[in-house]
Amino acid sequence: MYSKDGVDYFIVDAHVALWDARPENQRNVHGKQFIDCFYDYHRNLSPASELWSYEEYLYQGGERLLKDLFTDGYVDHAVFQPARLGEFYHRGFGQTEEALALVRANPGKLTYNHYFDPRDGERGLDRLRADAERMDLKGVKLYTADWHGDSRGYKLDDPWTYRYLELARELGIRNIHVHKGPTIRPLDRDAFDVADVDHVATDFTDLNFVVEHCGLPRLEDFCWIATQEPNVHAGLAVAIPFIHTRPRYFAQIIGELLYWLDENRIQFSSDYALWTPRWLIEAFVDFQIPEDMSEYAPLTVDQKKKILGLNAAAMYDIPVPEDLQVANPPALAVPQAVAVA
Repeated sequence: MYSKDGVDYFIVDAHVALWDARPENQRNVHGKQFIDCFYDYHRNLSPASELWSYEEYLYQGGERLLKDLFTDGYVDHAVFQPARLGEFYHRGFGQTEEALALVRANPGKLTYNHYFDPRDGERGLDRLRADAERMDLKGVKLYTADWHGDSRGYKLDDPWTYRYLELARELGIRNIHVHKGPTIRPLDRDAFDVADVDHVATDFTDLNFVVEHCGLPRLEDFCWIATQEPNVHAGLAVAIPFIHTRPRYFAQIIGELLYWLDENRIQFSSDYALWTPRWLIEAFVDFQIPEDMSEYAPLTVDQKKKILGLNAAAMYDIPVPEDLQVANPPALAVPQAVAVA
């Protein structure tokens, strides 16, 4: 919990990872390119006081994650959103078993989302069934630009992706987080295009589609889709660090999201370990849209409470103490009845 000026905020960090990019896990030069690009984002968007060395950035481990999120970072609950990147890393980038062990050792503090890749075909469907049972999955994280053999990406509206989404629905996995944001070397920018979100959101109205990084740099495209599709949500990972380096740009991002969507469909994310949550939470609570950007309404305390935690808590059925709620809390995020796909 974070407290400022007599106001208490329930914090859900809706996008964190536990990764291993150490040289012994890198399969090829692409593994180094990927983590180097991550480190460039970290180095260019962080305050000087929050910079990590390159060596500690390659791997954090569970003990440091718990400290950075829960001891120092004000976080009440966090959601793992792993990426596989099996073409780049021997054991994958996101560390599944280590993250799962942390979830089980810290009940009520962590949720583990896994991933699937529709290019795995029938074998992958069987794996998703087994993963859902073993991991008690409520959500998955999809990386549409991930490489797979000779393929350098897939689309949400591909026929095989529909097979996986249909199975996710059957298994009770209702929260589909999708990386649709800035490219990361060596991945292809166009494989992160947001256009396919429109198609699947229409055909799977009983699933939530959380567009991580709110489509940047395609914010306008994302907003036009999300305003028409009530089951499309915005994740602030990568967007929120601009609050430090480009505060007017961040004001534009949050202003557009609140104009086109509403405060019930925006989720705070530190994208740990790209950044740690503490400084982001402090900066967001203090943040206000500049007065001369009058096309955007001022941010209210209740809007900040929803974005910082209450929205993701509703989506993941995370209990929130009554005294940390708001007068009009976000409804439990179960969208419309099932549509025919």
